[in-house]
Amino acid sequence: MKKAILARKVGMTQIFDDDGSAIPVTILEAGPCTVVLKKTEDKDGYKALQVGFEEARRKSLIKPQAGHFATAGVSPFKIVRELCLEGSEDYQVGQVIKADIFQQGDFVDISGISKGKGFAGSIKRHGQSRGPMTHGSRYQRGPGSLGSIDGARVFKGRNMPGRMGGEKVTVQKMKVVQVDPEKNLLVIKGAVPGPRGSLLMVKDSVKAS
Repeated sequence: MKKAILARKVGMTQIFDDDGSAIPVTILEAGPCTVVLKKTEDKDGYKALQVGFEEARRKSLIKPQAGHFATAGVSPFKIVRELCLEGSEDYQVGQVIKADIFQQGDFVDISGISKGKGFAGSIKRHGQSRGPMTHGSRYQRGPGSLGSIDGARVFKGRNMPGRMGGEKVTVQKMKVVQVDPEKNLLVIKGAVPGPRGSLLMVKDSVKAS
């Protein structure tokens, strides 16, 4: 990937285009991210940038963490992630990556942890149909047949009730509607994974030309 940044989900709202049509959008607080470490082919076997997001108090760090940031000569951060960017050798330790790396009209892929739904039935979890509500069926929201009787077991892969949500989800080809470099905000058309305040990874889309 060529561009990437860490972000926090602020929330959803709507804006209006020139025709007066309402566009549902998600507001992201993207960056700033500071380069803490550069990974190189010679030393580490691959190229990547280690970036920090959201400054932390020094007294809240353990000594190895404090030493890591002190060696880099940067402020301590709460969140540290690696970005495998093309041209990572052009970045310098201490350089700041801001929201203005993206422009209006760009397409991005956004990854995050989806909202946890708890235990859910097969209708909510897998979109199955319910049973008939009349004529005394008395079986409306059950999972239905579980497969062959001869198997004497439930075969793997069967759509069953269970824990739903709380998984890493990536939505692809989301359009950047607006960019506010001063406030480090990205306005994305549509919904993105996770609740308000969740951590997201925003990177250039693999599907958009």
